[in-house]
Amino acid sequence: MSELTNSGVTVTTPVATRVADQNAHPRSPAYARVLAGVPLLVAVPPPSDAPLPVVLWCHGFRADALAHAAELEQVAAMGFLAIGIDAVGHGSRVDPELGARLAASPDGALPVMLDLVEQTVREFPMLIDAIAAVYIIDRSRVSIVGISMGAFLTYRAIVAGTPLRAGVALLGSPEWPGHASPHRAVHAFRNLALLSITAEHDVSVPPDAVRRLHVALAQSSSTVDQHARHHYVLRGAGHLTSAHEWQTAMRVTMQWLQRYG
Repeated sequence: MSELTNSGVTVTTPVATRVADQNAHPRSPAYARVLAGVPLLVAVPPPSDAPLPVVLWCHGFRADALAHAAELEQVAAMGFLAIGIDAVGHGSRVDPELGARLAASPDGALPVMLDLVEQTVREFPMLIDAIAAVYIIDRSRVSIVGISMGAFLTYRAIVAGTPLRAGVALLGSPEWPGHASPHRAVHAFRNLALLSITAEHDVSVPPDAVRRLHVALAQSSSTVDQHARHHYVLRGAGHLTSAHEWQTAMRVTMQWLQRYG
């Protein structure tokens, strides 16, 4: 439910139009806190004696974790510790110079966005350590979900070696300019259950790069089963999804987390 324009800028639609099936599960409200210097929105699952699986949730460009409060609460109701992350330069740590950086960038918003992605990914090891210091978590069951810019971040976190069990990348691309492009490190995906969701008619982030990645993954060695790598296409959709399309994407995402997270 976000729009990445041809210049690479994401504008998130109102949360009310994006929330699916809000009454399906009882939910505890998500709350804000800071860990390892990173502003978070946290939703805690019902009490459990077992260590908690974790889902890191990454928002789109120029959005914030609060935009996905309802989704975080839904994930928590499924038994996960849901952690919404304000990316570097966003949300509670918004960069007041971001607009000027975008205006001054000769190559549009993409390089600016990718720089913020890199900075955010570098925080992940300390962030996961900090989460484990506060909550009783199962470090073998940390998953990630990202939308638009957050999907770019998801692909990058995987190849950067973040210890992840499953990933869901919605409306993003694994192909970037330069050596850091995730598609150059197919081997990094071998131990992870990856769901990529694209929009059939997305002209802002065309699905071809994701299609190529999944072809490469199908031809590579893996420690996960053949069904744990999947490219789901929202038929008829563009980057700015309708409420129904968003609901479909969230249903598929939640099913993936339940199965592999």
